[in-house]
Amino acid sequence: MKQKQLKRKTIIVTLVFLAVGGILFKSIFTTSMQIYEKKKEQKEYTVKLEKLKDKEDELNNTVTKLQDPDYVARYAREKYLYSKDGEIIIRIPD
Repeated sequence: MKQKQLKRKTIIVTLVFLAVGGILFKSIFTTSMQIYEKKKEQKEYTVKLEKLKDKEDELNNTVTKLQDPDYVARYAREKYLYSKDGEIIIRIPD
């Protein structure tokens, strides 16, 4: 009788430990998957941030150039075929 009760208690304790272990394993697995996804997302945002910083540098460079009147005049002459008084523009196709 005692041995039967001891066996039953052992089985119950084992089942409880297995249930708790399963819950802990699921929790740890879920958390580690969330961490993996967040790290992946962080890498994507880091790449986007670098691209945006490069774009910002490029735009700041353009703003600096456009503040120079000589650059603006040269750009307008090349891009929009503006000319100075008495100048003739001849466009040669590429």
